[in-house]
Amino acid sequence: MKRLSMIFKSKANKALDKMEDPRETLDYSYQRQLELLQKVRRGVADVATSRKRVELQINGLEQQARRYEEQGRKALSVGREDLARTALERRAGLQTQMADLKVQHDNLQAEEEKLTLASQRLQAKVDSFRTKKETIKATYTAAEAQTRINEAFSGISEEMGDVGLAIQRAEDKTAQMQARAGAIDELLASGALDDFSGTRGDDIQAELDRMGGGMDVELELARMKAELGQGPAPQSAIEQGGPQQQAQPHPQQQAQPQQHTQQFRQPGEGA
Repeated sequence: MKRLSMIFKSKANKALDKMEDPRETLDYSYQRQLELLQKVRRGVADVATSRKRVELQINGLEQQARRYEEQGRKALSVGREDLARTALERRAGLQTQMADLKVQHDNLQAEEEKLTLASQRLQAKVDSFRTKKETIKATYTAAEAQTRINEAFSGISEEMGDVGLAIQRAEDKTAQMQARAGAIDELLASGALDDFSGTRGDDIQAELDRMGGGMDVELELARMKAELGQGPAPQSAIEQGGPQQQAQPHPQQQAQPQQHTQQFRQPGEGA
């Protein structure tokens, strides 16, 4: 179970890491910091509101205490000491309440100052984080663009990889078609395949072409032997002469029959 849990966690972590965009993560963190800053400011406003409310209560009690004091003075001036005592007792109770409210006011004021200072510090951190966030996002965007350009140049990107595979398939098919065309040409030239678009004399022309090719080979071989001193220089059919030239006898051969004729007639004439 531990191994299965570890495999599941590793797979999930890899998938999440592939899906995660640092720019979106930074924006989300900045948004959370803004929300926290807004809460701190709202807390400062609430504390300031409570402090202001306590101040209003203290001011109201002070006014009422002064009124009780004036009423006590008036009661003593008319000889009503009991009313003056009652007014002073109420004034004393108000002073006790005002003392408690002043303590609360001091606490609220101290809390407000702390929250204000924390809000200012958090604001400075948020501003610094925002600047750093934008810098990181710009750097990441530039690096991503550079990576895509390099991948495109090297042909390892997905888009360029598909294009490269398409070009490779086209080149393979082109080479295959060229090889097939060449093979068919050779088979047609050798007579292994019939050319249905040609005439009946094409096979004769093919045979003559093969004979001519063989004669060219023989002449080239004789020429090479002559260069190496292994045989006479080759002569073409035109240099050797046609059938009529070969049929003419040598001048010496033509002279010999005349000599024999003369020798045969001399004895008759002497007779």
